[in-house]
Amino acid sequence: MNTQKLVVLLVSHALAGAAGFAGGIYALPILIAPPAPTTAEIAIASAQAQFKGEFKRELKDSDALHWGEGTVSISGSSISFVGKLAAGPDYKLYLSPGFVETEADFNRLKSQMVRVGDVKTFENFVVAVPSGINPATYSAVIVWCESFGQFITAAKYR
Repeated sequence: MNTQKLVVLLVSHALAGAAGFAGGIYALPILIAPPAPTTAEIAIASAQAQFKGEFKRELKDSDALHWGEGTVSISGSSISFVGKLAAGPDYKLYLSPGFVETEADFNRLKSQMVRVGDVKTFENFVVAVPSGINPATYSAVIVWCESFGQFITAAKYR
């Protein structure tokens, strides 16, 4: 086997391996996601809402792989969402004192934010608000990918 053929084979196999790895990172959260909350669970959580906001696709740092759209409802005991999020790993839900729509904004305000919990479904979710967190002292809710430091979406609710 000549050197040129060996280099082509090594490069093509490396590219195929990298593509498979990237595809696995994208697909794994979808494959292991728990079932989305039922309509009844969402209705119960939303009925107690003190605040509502909208996740929109058109935010500055949202793109084809990082977005959310739908209605988010915030109460003292839970944060519920009806809509869709781009699939991804390690999503966290934060409450923020100010609205953010970029990674830079998120990082600037992160020390003033509180992490509420994990978002494990990509169509609808209900996340319990831990005791000691008062959503009325914040004004925005944010979905953030912790593993890759990626802004997903945000909504202003007061």
